Amino acid sequence: MPNGTGAAGAGEQKPVRRGRTANQRADAQRNRAKILAATPDALRKDPDASVADIAAEAGVGRMTLYGHFKTRAELIDATLADSLEQAEAVLADVPLDGDPGEAFEALIASSWMLLERIRAVLVVAQRELQSTRIREMHEKAEARMRGLLERGQNAGVFRVDMPVDWLLAVTHLTMNAAAEEVTAGRLDGDDAARVIVDTLRSAFTANGHS
Repeated sequence: MPNGTGAAGAGEQKPVRRGRTANQRADAQRNRAKILAATPDALRKDPDASVADIAAEAGVGRMTLYGHFKTRAELIDATLADSLEQAEAVLADVPLDGDPGEAFEALIASSWMLLERIRAVLVVAQRELQSTRIREMHEKAEARMRGLLERGQNAGVFRVDMPVDWLLAVTHLTMNAAAEEVTAGRLDGDDAARVIVDTLRSAFTANGHS
């Protein structure tokens, strides 16, 4: 009888422990999400924001943050990856069929809107993470842009006297330059997308360059 009672008691406690573990896991996931959401805001206010600053922005303790990210660099890496994953969900819905030139402009405009949102994180990441890691995180977006440029070349819309790799490099450089100009106050953020599109259209389109 004692053994039976003990077994029943243990059986009754298991759901409680299981429920507690599930709640702890849910709390941990919520805290991680809060930290990742708060990091861009903290870096926008101060690119040199400390782990303590970011934890305060997220409304969690510093040790809670360290429980998820062992170093500031690890936090920056995770934040950029999370931001790009969210951006990817938006860019995946940009229609790329139809006229390649129009699709390119739509993709650039959407990309700039998203870049503006994560610009502070990207600037810090470029300073603190390896360039190969950042390039790796951009693979899906780069593949999408590459495919569109190749289709545009095949359709005679984009210049064929320059390799696609160069067109991609110029696109990235132009968007990064626009971000720097906006940060420096020399370019209006609301006008940046138009400036980028006009610059790349004049450089890439086949008209006048045959």
